[in-house]
Formats: sequence, structure tokens, C-alpha cells
Amino acid sequence: MKTVLGILSEIRPEFDFTENRDFIKEGMLDSFDIIALVSSLEQEFLIRIDGTDIVPENFASLDAIEKLVRRSSKKA
Repeated sequence: MKTVLGILSEIRPEFDFTENRDFIKEGMLDSFDIIALVSSLEQEFLIRIDGTDIVPENFASLDAIEKLVRRSSKKA
């Protein structure tokens, strides 16, 4: 199973997502990247991410994305 970090690295290999910073504000992820990320996360982790959860703060950091995956797993 891929990790969230692995998926991020596939989508935007030019960035180091291990650094603790705001991926959105830093321009590391844009709206198209988030759509691709949501799709990949849903497929990889067999979850469904609600549209109401697709907000910048849920994709701002590795920790935020991992929390979103955990929350979405509990709903499945």
C-alpha cells in the first residue's frame, strides 16, 4: 500500500513534502493537484472523501492529509 507521502510525490515529484510547511500557500499543490490527490487517496485507501472535506486546510500539510484519510476511513 502506498503512503500519503508516496502519492504526493507521484503527483508533484519536484517538491519535498516531508518539510513541515503549508503546501497550498507555498504553491506546492493547486486545485488540479488536490483533485488528483483525492482520487488517488480514495483508490489507495478504499475511502470516500466528502466534498465538504475538500477544503485547503485539509491539504495544507502531510499531517492534515493523513488526518483526513483517517477520518474518511472511519466513515467508510
